[in-house]
Amino acid sequence: MTFHCPPAHGLQGRIRIPASKSYTLRSLLIAARGGVSHIKDASDCDDALVALRTAKALRSSSKAKTALFSVGESGTTLRFLLPLLALYTARAVVRGKGTLVGRPNAHLCRALRRQGMDIRGTGPRESVPIVYNGGALQGGRVEIDGSLSSQFISGLLIALPGVAHDSRVILTGSRLVSQDYVRMTMQILARAGIVIKRVSAREYQVKGGQVFKGLKSFCVPSDYGLAAFALAAAALLPSLVVLEGNWDDGLVQSDGHILEFMRRMGVDFQKTRRAIKIKGPFDLKGGTFSLKNCPDLVPVMSVLALFARGKTRLVGIRHARAKESDRISDLRNELLKVGARVAETGDTLTIEPQADYKSGQLLDSHHDHRLAMAFTVLGAKIGCRVAGIESCRKSYPNFINDMKSLGAL
Repeated sequence: MTFHCPPAHGLQGRIRIPASKSYTLRSLLIAARGGVSHIKDASDCDDALVALRTAKALRSSSKAKTALFSVGESGTTLRFLLPLLALYTARAVVRGKGTLVGRPNAHLCRALRRQGMDIRGTGPRESVPIVYNGGALQGGRVEIDGSLSSQFISGLLIALPGVAHDSRVILTGSRLVSQDYVRMTMQILARAGIVIKRVSAREYQVKGGQVFKGLKSFCVPSDYGLAAFALAAAALLPSLVVLEGNWDDGLVQSDGHILEFMRRMGVDFQKTRRAIKIKGPFDLKGGTFSLKNCPDLVPVMSVLALFARGKTRLVGIRHARAKESDRISDLRNELLKVGARVAETGDTLTIEPQADYKSGQLLDSHHDHRLAMAFTVLGAKIGCRVAGIESCRKSYPNFINDMKSLGAL
């Protein structure tokens, strides 16, 4: 569906930012491992509903038959599920659709085969569908390439406490990305009574035979990555906006870097545990920002960079190419349509602001929810049309209504 985003005169009002998708998915899959859990204020986005179905299916799975799992377009649910198959089923087929088809899982599948699982995906990238034909998750020394996705590591850390033997998870690869997401996983595991020792950036020790005690009562924090879009719009337009939510800084969020980045760009706001208040617009300034640990911020940071003084470089983002879209090339090609000056390398985007941009252009989200929301923010500033706006349901089902309530659309 194509959505028309006219330029907005200003923003005013209050909205409540949804719960963190990342924490919701982790809490659901870890709750499925055992014990009693009451998860409050969970996200109701498409990926969260997939994770809930998967968690229920694991709880009711039988070793006596082949299980069928459908994970929709949720890459996180897929990567968390694969190591768990050996603990819950004799055989399984895991299917996905849409943007998940073609996304790579080879690093994880190879690690699981070395562990003793007979598991293989489709094609050289080992995408969905993925077939598991038995075999055990043995523990011991487990090597996994950490240069593409932290989800592979989190999936292993969720599964390995349940095997008989102790494990050492060794991270290989030229660099490690999105490590804050591994910290998120460990925080939720700790709430379930699971002890994992981080020996170094490249080694985790996991004691075998641990019992999952449940999360008791866990309130999911609000999502900084989703708040980033309203914050960006408020920074670019005359505004007085309050973003209500559960801003619990005791729970790490990789996308919480957006607050630091926006402060560096010259944005001022007031934050409490219950609300973020921002009054715009601001005279933004560019700079160099490492998004190695927060690749989901690439689209919204790119839109902010279009209106900043001076050049902006987003670095350390190679792994953003393996998301729902190629968030480097696809994003660049769409921004070129409005007259942006954007250059890319394998690992960077460089954006030089222009005096004027073309209004009314049709920007393709490539079925990527974060591109769709970022282009909507751009539309509120200069006016555009966004193809594939329905992809917002993946993480923020009420995004368009919330932006309308603020006067952005």
